[in-house]
Amino acid sequence: MTTRSQHLLGLVVLGALVAAGACGDDDDKQADRSDDSSSPSEAAADAGPIVFSTEGNNLNAYTPDPPFEKQTVIRTVTDDPAGGMDINGQICFFPDDPHRFIAGEDTGQPERTPGWGIFEVDGTAVGDLSAREVGRLVPTYQVDDANPENYGCGVLTDGRVVTTDIGNQVTGDPTGQLIVWFPPFDSETVSYCKIDVAIPTAGGIVVDEDDQIYVTTARPPDNGVLRYSGPYPTSDEAAGGCGRTDPTGAPLADAVDKARFIPADDHAPTPNALIRAGEDGGFYVSSAFTGTIAHYDRDGAYVETLLAPPQGETFGPTPYSTGSPLGLAVLPDGTIYFADLGLGLGDDGVGPLPKAGSVRRLVPGAAAPEVMDRELDYPDGIGLYYP
Repeated sequence: MTTRSQHLLGLVVLGALVAAGACGDDDDKQADRSDDSSSPSEAAADAGPIVFSTEGNNLNAYTPDPPFEKQTVIRTVTDDPAGGMDINGQICFFPDDPHRFIAGEDTGQPERTPGWGIFEVDGTAVGDLSAREVGRLVPTYQVDDANPENYGCGVLTDGRVVTTDIGNQVTGDPTGQLIVWFPPFDSETVSYCKIDVAIPTAGGIVVDEDDQIYVTTARPPDNGVLRYSGPYPTSDEAAGGCGRTDPTGAPLADAVDKARFIPADDHAPTPNALIRAGEDGGFYVSSAFTGTIAHYDRDGAYVETLLAPPQGETFGPTPYSTGSPLGLAVLPDGTIYFADLGLGLGDDGVGPLPKAGSVRRLVPGAAAPEVMDRELDYPDGIGLYYP
C-alpha cells in the first residue's frame, strides 16, 4: 500500500521556490468530527449533494451543511484488510450516470500497479452509502521508482475518460501524463492512448462543454493551467489517431494541441487543481503552498482571490489557519468545498503534516472557511454526489 504524503510533495513543494506562504494556529471553533455517522440522515437526502473526499486512502462522505455528518464509505486496507481499498486523488462523477465516479485506486502496491477505479455508489444519504469498483484504468508510467502517482480525472461529452498522473514530482524532465481512455469501463484491461507525456507535475483536470481539457501544472516549465484542444484519439490504434508509442512502448497520440491558458502568477503560484467558476464560465484555481484559491475568467484573466491566509501569517511548522487547498468542488450558489492538505514545515521539509488536514466549506462572503472535518491525513480530492 502507498501513502499519499510523499507524492503530494510533488504537487506543492515547488511553491517554496516561487512564493512565500503563511501559517498560524487554527482558531476555528468547529467541533471535532467522529469517524462515522451511525445511521443515515433523513434530512441529508433533501439537503443537496453529498460531499465526497479522498483522505488517508479512505473515501469519506459528508452532508453539505452543518453539523456535517460523516460516513467512511470505503476504508483503506490498513483498517479493513479483507475488503478495504486505497482511494485517492480527484473524484469525477459521470455526467450521464450520477451514481458512477472515478478516483485514484492504489490497492495492492507494488504487486498491483496503481491506476484509477471506476466505482458505482448505492444509497441516497450519509450513513446509508456503499460503493463498489466495477472497472479499473491502468496505464504504463514513466517514473523510475515503484510508486507512480495518479491524480486528475475528467469525462468527455461522448463518455471517454481522461486522467493525469504526476510524473517526476520535483526535479528532472517533466513526465506527467494526460491519457484518454475508451469505453467500456467494466474490466481491468481498458484501452487507452496517451495524449501528452511531458507535463511538469500534472494535477487536476476540468473538461468544458466543448471538450477542451484544462490541466494544472505546479512547477516550471510552463506551470499554470494548460489547455488541450481536440480532436483526441478515438482508439489505441493508428486509425484512431494513436499511431506513435511513448518511451514505455504504450500507445501515443499522433499530435497534441496544447497551450498555456493561465500562467502561474502571484495569485496561484503553484496551481494544483481547478473547477469551473459557475455563471461567468471562468475557473477557480487552488494553490496549496500559498493557501489560496483564485478566480480567473473564461479568458484566463485574473478576477479576484477567494481564499488567502490572514495577513501576518507566515509559512512554518504550523499549517495555515484557513487551510492549504488542493481538491475543489463548487455549488451553483458559489459555495466551495475543498480538501485542505494541512501543509507545514516538518522534519522532512515542506509537506502535509500528520493529522493536520481537513475538509472545509467556503460560503460566499464568509470571512473564513468552515471546518467540516479535522485531524485528517492528506485529504486531496473532492467530489459532489447528487443521489
